[in-house]
Amino acid sequence: MAGNSDPLTPRAKIAVTAGKAVAAASRAAGRGSGSVIGGRVALKLDPDLLARLAQNLDVVLVSATNGKTTTTRLIAEALRAAGPVVSNALGANMPAGITSALAGSSEARYGVIEVDEKYLAGVARDTDPKCIALLNLSRDQLDRAAETRMLAENWREGLAGSKAVIVANADDPLVVWAASSSPNVIWVAAGQMWKDDAWSCPSCGGVMQRPGDDWFCGECGFRRPTPSWALSGDHVLDPHGSAWPIHLQLPGRANKANAASSAAVAAVFGVPPQVALERMYQVQAVAGRYDVVQFQERDLRLLLAKNPAGWLETFSLIDPPPTPVILSVNARGADGTDTSWLWDVDYTRLSGHPICVIGDRKLDLAVRLEVANQQFQVCDNLDQAVQMSPHGRIEVIANYTAFQDLRRRVGN
Repeated sequence: MAGNSDPLTPRAKIAVTAGKAVAAASRAAGRGSGSVIGGRVALKLDPDLLARLAQNLDVVLVSATNGKTTTTRLIAEALRAAGPVVSNALGANMPAGITSALAGSSEARYGVIEVDEKYLAGVARDTDPKCIALLNLSRDQLDRAAETRMLAENWREGLAGSKAVIVANADDPLVVWAASSSPNVIWVAAGQMWKDDAWSCPSCGGVMQRPGDDWFCGECGFRRPTPSWALSGDHVLDPHGSAWPIHLQLPGRANKANAASSAAVAAVFGVPPQVALERMYQVQAVAGRYDVVQFQERDLRLLLAKNPAGWLETFSLIDPPPTPVILSVNARGADGTDTSWLWDVDYTRLSGHPICVIGDRKLDLAVRLEVANQQFQVCDNLDQAVQMSPHGRIEVIANYTAFQDLRRRVGN
């Protein structure tokens, strides 16, 4: 717990100081927050630094393909009811960024940490978490992360026998498979709109049966566990059967699901659902996501969608036709360079919306929209797309680096 004897060795203190200096220099040079480069330098000087920084904290790890940044924010808000929190709130979710975030606070009692799916097992080893939240697994960055089944296997092996309480989505078969190796799991019925990555059983490869909201493998008997927490409309049902209203400023069903998982995590730390959910209302936007900004005398709502599951959820958020939509797709290193996932997205859901297409891979997206019989215009940049969009608030949907480009352009 915080307040114990100082866990940092002289070497660790030098590493923290050097990391902060490098991060400050990076910020001064206009190269972003500096958290990643600062963390890399610090870990070079003391490879055990992450473990040292975490040892006086009650740590929560949050991992998923979609929703981890938002859920990390919601959990952090909820746990502030019980004490000071340190968190990598800006989404730098690999070991260097996590180390940098934890080095920024010596007073915290709780560490709420978003972790990239590939690094979860290693970060769990280093930080000895009290709780791990597993939300979903779906196709993302195909060239980088291989297939979802391999990621689920990595999670399963890495978390086997973990002392942590695992809070896991009972509706995602891949998450259930990954969490089932752990002795202490709290199942949450958080829902799953995107099912196309879990038609075969992760346990035996058999065909998954999906009657209604249930699922099971007809061959080996692997099945959906009975949840103790559940999202039910606009309420969270707790293990005692009480229904707690969800009031969020963040839009959509996916964020209600994130709130349900966050309430289950908060309860592990003794924060009651009512208190946790009330505090979650404070979160208005997460690293620019869902922000409404003024640009060229127009209102633009910025929405992030990085993969087929994320695009499906995002389409359910946007205002009905004829609301104009701008789509922006890049394929840089942080996005994954393989854009074949565009063919897995159902763009017929955009029928009736005037669409403008921008981004490095706008022509890939244009071909996809053409096949989906959508009406669209290809534009050179955001400025031109806004000028060509009809009146009304514009929904702007972008993948990861395209989203960062948009934020810089609109000054967000």
